[in-house]
Amino acid sequence: MTGQPLAGVSSLKIKLGLLVVVSVLVTAGVAVLGDTAGVPLWLSLPVTVLVALAVTQLLAAGMIAPLRQMTEAARRMATGDTTVRVDEASADEVGDLARAFNTMARDLAAVDRQRRELVANVSHELRTPLAGLYAVLENVADGVVTPQDRSLAVALVQAERLNRLVADLLDLARVDAGRAPLDPVPVPLAELLQDAAAEVGVLDRPVDVQVEVRPEGLVVRADPARLHQLVANLLDNASRHAPAGSTVHVSATAHGDRYRLEVRDHGPGIAPTDRQRALERFGTLRAAEGGGGTGLGLAIARWVAELHGGRIAVLDPPDGGPGALVRVDLPVEATARAAGPDDDPDDDPDGVQDGVQDADAGTRLVTARPLVEETLGRFWPERNPRPRPGLLAGAAAVGVLAAALLPDLGLGTFLVLLAAGAVVLAAAWSRRSPALLTGAVLCLLLAGTSVLRDADWVVVLALVVGAALCVVTVTATSTVPGTVLSGLAWPVAGLRGLPWLGRTLAQLTGRGRGAAVLRTTVWSLVGLVVFGALLVSADALLARWANAVLPAVRTDTLVLRGFVTVAVGGAVLAAAYLALNPPPVDRAAARGPSARLGHRFEWLAPVLVVDGVLAVFLLAQTTVLLGGHDVLRTTGLTYAEYARQGFGQLTVVTALTLLVASAAARRARVDDRQDRLWLRISLGLLGAQTLVVVTSALHRLSLYQEAYGVTRLRLLGGVFETWLGLVVLAVLVAGVRLRGSWLPRFAVLTGVAALLGLVALNPDAWIAERNLERYAATGKVDWDYLAGLSADAVPVLVELPAGQRACVLTGDDGAPVRWQDWNLGWARAHAALAEVPATGVPGVDVRCADTQG
Repeated sequence: MTGQPLAGVSSLKIKLGLLVVVSVLVTAGVAVLGDTAGVPLWLSLPVTVLVALAVTQLLAAGMIAPLRQMTEAARRMATGDTTVRVDEASADEVGDLARAFNTMARDLAAVDRQRRELVANVSHELRTPLAGLYAVLENVADGVVTPQDRSLAVALVQAERLNRLVADLLDLARVDAGRAPLDPVPVPLAELLQDAAAEVGVLDRPVDVQVEVRPEGLVVRADPARLHQLVANLLDNASRHAPAGSTVHVSATAHGDRYRLEVRDHGPGIAPTDRQRALERFGTLRAAEGGGGTGLGLAIARWVAELHGGRIAVLDPPDGGPGALVRVDLPVEATARAAGPDDDPDDDPDGVQDGVQDADAGTRLVTARPLVEETLGRFWPERNPRPRPGLLAGAAAVGVLAAALLPDLGLGTFLVLLAAGAVVLAAAWSRRSPALLTGAVLCLLLAGTSVLRDADWVVVLALVVGAALCVVTVTATSTVPGTVLSGLAWPVAGLRGLPWLGRTLAQLTGRGRGAAVLRTTVWSLVGLVVFGALLVSADALLARWANAVLPAVRTDTLVLRGFVTVAVGGAVLAAAYLALNPPPVDRAAARGPSARLGHRFEWLAPVLVVDGVLAVFLLAQTTVLLGGHDVLRTTGLTYAEYARQGFGQLTVVTALTLLVASAAARRARVDDRQDRLWLRISLGLLGAQTLVVVTSALHRLSLYQEAYGVTRLRLLGGVFETWLGLVVLAVLVAGVRLRGSWLPRFAVLTGVAALLGLVALNPDAWIAERNLERYAATGKVDWDYLAGLSADAVPVLVELPAGQRACVLTGDDGAPVRWQDWNLGWARAHAALAEVPATGVPGVDVRCADTQG
């Protein structure tokens, strides 16, 4: 099968070996290719893992699918569904097991069908004689008729019919239970056939029975009672349906170590499509034409034949005339044994097996749930499983676009992010809401940072926050644990979405156009490359246009762009699946240890301990504030050193106090008034002291910046600490009414707003301004640091005198770049440089010694 590349391999061990070898070779090849082309590790590692997983998934497709199908089929069969089958295309041991399972399922289906038919047919067969017997006896009891020979004869006929039916059922029950012993003795066949033919005359059937045995003295070793039962049932069936005055032929012919019994009548016969059914229980299809048969005669004959080690079949008469021919092949020397109904089912060249052929009618191939569905489906149910080829095509297009425009930041980055956002928004559009639209607008603003600013650090930070905001928005989480789980759900979506991806690919190829589309795409690309290369090389202007539009193509860049295509396309597809089928992160987070504690001290004691530690810290801060330099002199630190020593720790303390407050609020009981009071007091004290800690941290940062200047890290630390203080203030507000469900969204929105404010501030330019102001006031500056700022700072730095400007502006500041690398910061820098003279004078040595204090 096309879905199982290794289906033709006849050994599971060889399949596993091939899987390991191919996966290792592909992984090593991709890794070596990326290393040779200079692809960075952070990009090559996930792409290599992704390719290895794809190859493994491709080769392993179908290897264990029959096992999972058998598990699912067994579950359904336990509920009574015997129509299920499993895929048996594999040639290995798993395929053998699947074929054996299907054989078992067919046998069970046949037995189940026979069981249902037995109940229905026995009820039907018993109803007629019972109704007749009941009517006769009722008439006699009511005095409608008097007991006489005729009425009693009718009752006797019905009773005999019931007796035959019960006897036949008992015979079949013995065979089914394996308790039908075979006691073979020498049997003169001619005598046995004559006795069976004589019984037909006793039944007053208007037919003549002709017996023929060749050779005449043929003696076989068989169970005489069972063999007589076989012949009697065949003759009873033939004489019942033979026309009046016709002849029924019964013959026995020796053939080496076997002999053949044949019974031929000239009745309506049995159609070839119904012959299998005729040998089953209640399967005498001609019974409706008259005769009052039970429908068990041929079934009993079949089981007796199999009990002797023979076979039975319904065939066409050799002369092509009307009627039916029943042939029984038996061994001359039968051995003593007890056999059940399924004895040697394969010894049947005519295909006459009990229900096997009909058992496959209406069957269906069971589809087991994918392995990913079984492992992750319990925590992440699939609520929107419909294939979406458009999303797959959109993610692939974004990957190709990223390969053409990346990896440099600028206008190209914005276009890629815009396309990726469109794909994700399309996946989530069916669940559109004000929150989704607000998140989409904020993500768009964060993506626009790549066009506004040239500072890589702030652009990357905005893009990371934008990605996190995108995930939080599509999962619609409203809790802190849910927000954390949302971030983890993005990479997991690459695995969870594999079944959906498989259905989408199957839909694409199932339309019958997959090969045609692939051929068309390949030939179109060949035409574009061949004719494009020839025409570009023939015209200088066209070559200039091509160089401006197309990225530079070299072997190393081609490999890099291939890695970018896979990485970006895969990330966008995972995000699209996350938006299409978001996990219940809030519900999953609620399953954690969030039960309310039974005793107040369990949560109150830790909170009061933290309150006490913060109180001691604030006492030390007050001492320093009042004692000033005299106190610091005992520590051997200046104000700047004192500030630098504690800012990072205070930032961590602020974040940890938020976690302490969140944990206490989740574990404390709120149904008791005393607990609510203590919760407000302890957390209120904690929040108030945390605000003082935030103020202290910001004050220390201010002192440090006055002593050593403003840097990117110090500016970012100040913004982050300020945002934490705002969140702490919001926690205090929420604690008044003990309602904080709005806090996570508030924290996310204010954090994004703070970052957008930082972008609007133009941080590199602001840093340059503050450092130049400090230089003007103190004469202290770090020229090397200013020279390392991005083009965003150029409009500020060009205001320096020519000599100092040469210290911070190099000759390539504001140099032209590709159109996809364009951003507003570079454009403003280029315009500012165009308005000032050259930054340096040839032949003049300009010394730029740092005067950092």
